[in-house]
Amino acid sequence: MGDMAEQAIILEFSLQGQDFIRAGEASTEIKQRLKKLGFRPDVVRRVAIVAYEAEMNVIIHARKGSLRIEITPRRILIRTLDEGPGITDIEQAMQEGYSTASDMIRELGFGAGMGLPNIRRFADEFKLQSRVGEGTLLEATIHAD
Repeated sequence: MGDMAEQAIILEFSLQGQDFIRAGEASTEIKQRLKKLGFRPDVVRRVAIVAYEAEMNVIIHARKGSLRIEITPRRILIRTLDEGPGITDIEQAMQEGYSTASDMIRELGFGAGMGLPNIRRFADEFKLQSRVGEGTLLEATIHAD
């Protein structure tokens, strides 16, 4: 297979804060693409969950951001970078049920505080960096082999 095996497919999506009409579109497209590429159903499911939770975090909490996915036969890297309030206490944000989402967001059925814990649970590798007042970088990798 040589060099072809590590040739990455890259998908990029722009995300707009509070755009609940289009929420979930990026992760749905990613899921469909992975199915077409022939990834195992368990890998597709894990990537879809991580991508959806990451996408929703940007839409709920940030002004805007991007979701980038890098697909190789051996791994899928999901990366979101946003311009938003940042996370003041990452350890607290990682606790199940902890959320800073507004009542309006909760009434829409989002903001239950399971996003980051779910991403960590379904990813093989997880990295989260945040600067208060600037934004957040999230990277999650799922091994496909």
